Amino acid sequence: MKFLITGADGQLAREFAGSLEERGADFVALSRLELDITRLDDVLDAFSFHRPSVVINCAAYNYVDRAEEDYVKAYEVNALGARNVAFCCKRIKAFMVHYSTDYVFDGKKQDFLYTEEDSPAPVNEYGKSKLAGERFVVSEAPDSLIFRVSWVFGRGKSNFVYKFLAWSENRDFVKVSCDEFSVPTWTRDIVDLTLEALKRGLCGLFHLTNSGYCSRFEWASRIKDIMGLSVFIRPVHSAEFELPAQRPQFSAMSNRKLSDALGIKIRDWRDALSDFLKEGGFK
Repeated sequence: MKFLITGADGQLAREFAGSLEERGADFVALSRLELDITRLDDVLDAFSFHRPSVVINCAAYNYVDRAEEDYVKAYEVNALGARNVAFCCKRIKAFMVHYSTDYVFDGKKQDFLYTEEDSPAPVNEYGKSKLAGERFVVSEAPDSLIFRVSWVFGRGKSNFVYKFLAWSENRDFVKVSCDEFSVPTWTRDIVDLTLEALKRGLCGLFHLTNSGYCSRFEWASRIKDIMGLSVFIRPVHSAEFELPAQRPQFSAMSNRKLSDALGIKIRDWRDALSDFLKEGGFK
């Protein structure tokens, strides 16, 4: 099995590259400069040259607030780019793994975790672009694996863990929203569960998260406790930040479908966070 990873500069792609290297797998990881998935001819040329059997599409436009104005770029990458990857996978008979987001939901369910059977209703341009990408992948390569992930953290600066620790170094107190809820999910677990799903021959749509859920305030408090920080965390309503993009207040997803399909219990987000911080993965 030969893997091709798109979006090699991102935190999830880096986790994949490290894990596959440790396993002695045959893979190539291509950055945006090496492969722009918005250019169909370039994608087809790269796939034809490398001849992967599995394509892991980690390339994405993840700037939630910027997407409100730069929505054309968000759609080019998250929707049309995903379609290009799916189309080329079908052309060379490669299996595609694609990642979407909990932001395809509007956050109004609240009483229960979102399942794969719930109807998406994104409230911002980023979520709309990711949902369009899901639908393009299903249309072009219906036997693919699509994973919705949430509040992803791993090595790198583009995640809440790194940002909170950076804020804590320079401030006596930090304001964190207490009315946004989802599931912090470690890139390590995303990679391990993805590879296990490939091994088991799964296809279709799954929610891939750690277990449990929390508010951003609870997440920050957990980081503070594990790291022994003295910073004061002030819980506030998310509206106080006046961000351009609306967020779903409750977008926590159930991972039961994936857990049952793999026959395993997916660990709690608190355990994943603890292991990540103890490894020093935030550095």
